[in-house]
Amino acid sequence: MNPMKTWLLLAGMTALFGVIGLMLGGPTGMLIALGLAVAMNLFAYWNSDKAVLRAYQAQPVDPARATGLERQYYDDIEDLSRRAGLPMPAVYIIHNPQPNAFATGRNPQNAAVAATTGLLQALDRSEIRGVMAHELAHVKNRDTLTMTITASLAGAIASIANFAMFFGGSSDDEDGNTNIFVVFLMAILAPIAAMIVQMAISRTREYEADRLGGEISGDPESLARALRKIEAYARGVPNHAAERNPASAHMFIINPLNGQRMDNLFSTHPDTENRVNALIALGMSMKRSGRGDDMTSVPTT
Repeated sequence: MNPMKTWLLLAGMTALFGVIGLMLGGPTGMLIALGLAVAMNLFAYWNSDKAVLRAYQAQPVDPARATGLERQYYDDIEDLSRRAGLPMPAVYIIHNPQPNAFATGRNPQNAAVAATTGLLQALDRSEIRGVMAHELAHVKNRDTLTMTITASLAGAIASIANFAMFFGGSSDDEDGNTNIFVVFLMAILAPIAAMIVQMAISRTREYEADRLGGEISGDPESLARALRKIEAYARGVPNHAAERNPASAHMFIINPLNGQRMDNLFSTHPDTENRVNALIALGMSMKRSGRGDDMTSVPTT
């Protein structure tokens, strides 16, 4: 289902770019916009993961040089990947005080996981393992391609509004028609970008990643504790990079935005307490069936 969703997303974005081009520049503008959309789609498919990592200034972890928490983090990713039956992803660190994490990449063979320094410092080892197992579950479920492309293309739509304002704001039209049009365009583009994120990213994927992540780590309760801690920190510790790129907020395990301005439009995360309750129930079920911390394999999804 995810590959089909991705191709539909790309097709929809191409059509939307064409409509915007027609509105801004007539038939010629539409042709230019369609050409730009095709180029952006190709870029997004092959390079959107790199663009997202670059936007958050993520730094690769070198296992030969890593020490302390970073080395422990890398080793745990290696162990969890083996338990999940996945290739070892590229491992990144984001220097940000807000505890959070995400996964990206077009397939499991080209995946990357990233955690903030705040996550490594605020959570204990079992909780960090739970979070990263959740991110590896996204990789295993092949959610990451749709998530990453959505972030890149929805952000591009929002940037068109700035582009239109830059050129429209200096119009000398005596009637002010261009300026009125630009204001109208600004008013509709951000919600359109948010709607695309909402349509492309189902909240059920977080519940599924929680479930599979709990099975990968063998410890759903640790992930439940981590979710509560991350949400509490996210409310008080701003993530400035995420605020500049709200269309990528859905990639994180907990919404990194502070809920001001347009942020709520991009909220795609289910209620944290509901996720916690589901994980606690999963943990009880695993204990009754003897599938606790000693678990060494997970079912194929």
